Amino acid sequence: MKKTITTVLSAAMAVCNTLYLQETMKKVLTIIAAGVLSAYTLAQNFNSSSESLYPLGNFDHQVTQPAPGGNTSDGGPQAVSNITSVSGVPLVRLNNSVMMPRFGLGTQVQSLEGANQRQLLNETVRGMVISALRSGYRHLDDAMFYYNERGAGWGIKESGIPREEIWVTSKISGNLADAQNAFEGMLQRLQVDYIDLVYIHHPAGTLEDILACWRVMENEYKAGRIRALGISNFDNRMEAFNYIMQNAEIKPQVAQIECHPLAQRKEARQLYADNYDIQVECWYPLNHNRGDVSNPTLLQIAAANGKSVYQIILRWHMQEGLCPVPGSTNPDHILENISIFDFELSDEEMSAIRAIDLGDAGRSFNISYGNWNFGNFQDYTYDHTNTPAFIESVQTDTNNSESQIYTLDGKRVFRLQKGLNIVRPSDGFVRKVFVR
Repeated sequence: MKKTITTVLSAAMAVCNTLYLQETMKKVLTIIAAGVLSAYTLAQNFNSSSESLYPLGNFDHQVTQPAPGGNTSDGGPQAVSNITSVSGVPLVRLNNSVMMPRFGLGTQVQSLEGANQRQLLNETVRGMVISALRSGYRHLDDAMFYYNERGAGWGIKESGIPREEIWVTSKISGNLADAQNAFEGMLQRLQVDYIDLVYIHHPAGTLEDILACWRVMENEYKAGRIRALGISNFDNRMEAFNYIMQNAEIKPQVAQIECHPLAQRKEARQLYADNYDIQVECWYPLNHNRGDVSNPTLLQIAAANGKSVYQIILRWHMQEGLCPVPGSTNPDHILENISIFDFELSDEEMSAIRAIDLGDAGRSFNISYGNWNFGNFQDYTYDHTNTPAFIESVQTDTNNSESQIYTLDGKRVFRLQKGLNIVRPSDGFVRKVFVR
């Protein structure tokens, strides 16, 4: 289309030259040309679902598994789902025909997971989720053992993005024999009536308990309260993976593994994607612990493309057909991470990155699993009306329409009040503001 517009306008200018029209007419046509092209470009930018200038390959899976909600007449709660491509993030068709955004936000904040930090942790994650959703993310990766589902749930509610447009993931862990209660608790903490993707977080416990948990997930899938089933870290316990694959009525749609340029996990990816047509999702894709972000090859490629090394790593994941879920508590970094769809890595750059793989030696986490439970979940509280401990700003202006504003007793108001206010700006991070 753009080429057609340019061709037509160039022809018009040629006519002007041939007929020796006045310079004024040429200027008018030049202005019209610039205006039309600018309007076209603006329209393309506004259409977030339009084809990218740097399209990624087709990594869709063959549909071999039944669709969710099969035991219901209307598909169950998940039938309202309306997942679309936003901010250039491609969708991938899973092996049950469900479409999933192939880029998301990891919500784990390990530094705040202490039992005495639940309030701060959930307030932080609430802000992360709001910031991410307003930056174009539509995929959130959570887990019951991250102890932040309550904050994530409030972030979803307050983001302004309809629930059905968001891909919400969580993971069951701990006492797998109690999976039904674990799943009900996840729904309650997230304040949703279905979850898009539920994983078994760790292959820890007896094989019988792992399969019992899978049966609960299958039943909820058939009822339309889960849209896709997943396994996480199962490549670290192959007997558990084989047991699921041999006994599951509904096979997994997604497998989550640690994966980044220094630990590219080629055998695990071949196992899941090539052998079983399961989509691979990558936790900890930036691998801050082991030096991916300071690798000379990655730094050189970043400089050549005018991008950060983080963006190079995440773009590599996307071009490999993977689904990365990087986490950050910084709104600027959250936006930076998703801003990777306006360039592409060359074949030579992709090959150079593949060459820095260290295999298992590059991994940051490599856990051995057995018949033991992966901890015991302890439920917690989160007060979403809590007041920050200190005042962060003083101002006289009472017009703040871009923020959500609360009085000290938690009442929602639509203008700053005289005195103290609880303010949650568009970045999602709560502040205490005093208005003179």
